[in-house]
Amino acid sequence: MTTPWGELALTRFPEDPRDRLRAWDASDAYLLRHLAEERVPLSGTVVVVGDRWGALATALAAHRPVHITDSHLAQEATRANLARAGAEPGAVRLLTTQDPPPGRIDVLLVRVPKSLALLEDQLLRLAPAVHAGTVVVGTGMVKEIHTSTLQLFERILGPTRTSLAEKKARLIFCAPDPALERPANPWPYVYTLPDGIGPASGRTVVNHAGVFCADRLDIGTRFFLGHLPDGRGGRVVDLGCGNGVVGTAVALADPSAEVLFVDESFQAVASAEATYKANGVPGHAEFRVGDGLAGVPSGSVDLVLNNPPFHTHQATTDATAWRMFTGARRALRPGGELWVIGNRHLGYHVKLRKLFGNSRLVASDPKFVVLKAVKR
Repeated sequence: MTTPWGELALTRFPEDPRDRLRAWDASDAYLLRHLAEERVPLSGTVVVVGDRWGALATALAAHRPVHITDSHLAQEATRANLARAGAEPGAVRLLTTQDPPPGRIDVLLVRVPKSLALLEDQLLRLAPAVHAGTVVVGTGMVKEIHTSTLQLFERILGPTRTSLAEKKARLIFCAPDPALERPANPWPYVYTLPDGIGPASGRTVVNHAGVFCADRLDIGTRFFLGHLPDGRGGRVVDLGCGNGVVGTAVALADPSAEVLFVDESFQAVASAEATYKANGVPGHAEFRVGDGLAGVPSGSVDLVLNNPPFHTHQATTDATAWRMFTGARRALRPGGELWVIGNRHLGYHVKLRKLFGNSRLVASDPKFVVLKAVKR
């Protein structure tokens, strides 16, 4: 990536030489070019929000920015890219979306996320630290910036306008108004599950902003909840747990089960823990933000339940699902099972047969399939 401060060699995390997706895009380059051309002062507290793979934080490392992200993978990519660029240790302060933000922000740079709810939550959390002199610049691809995006900036921070598009990227300029009366933060959002979905029927769900289907039970999870394996105790993993409804349902059905909730999203794991605790579930549970099952000992798990994503930001890819399936096979004990729900057209049965040597259809409807693979 060419920046006003030199060339950067950037990669995603985990690094894969076969991955054709870049660790930056035109919107990152546009923002950095704007900062240099307009000579935006970077001597105060610079906060970078939602930097997807660390391109912005790495380019600005000399200015010691604060990097705030919901993604464990983005944090790891940023660490790796900073090291590759020869940045000083500790040059960038890495925070999660669950951490308290800085008390004062002089430059706020926002990589517009896919989730409008996450943007709303983050702007509301950061607004008290923004002052009249704060430089606020957002960036994203044209297809990611909508009228509703601009309205959020305007409603929470102050008057907002956009730049001309360059290479299908656009900038957002916001002039903070300290006198603006901001709305209350509606996140996390709490709702009650419907009846007819097994042990989780009528239970409470707590969703932090940015978690998939944050205001309702999505139809895929609903179908999965109706076809979970019978209680069998042992070590169970809710892999890619989201709000934790699936793992909580398992714990409700069998209090002897030890459930591990895993997701790469800090917002998701916070949601899962809040959902679990809100329902007073007996038994033992662990909540972990990480890269799938990395760090889970081989052969230590009896059951893995998984609804893998097939997008990474705006890109469609099966790389995440493949890594989840591979990790599950390693972590499972002989005889352990991986249960997967997915859209019919994704063809997960082919991957499972290739990896496990077997795949059985447990349930299906016109849109979804539930598959089971057994580690031999």
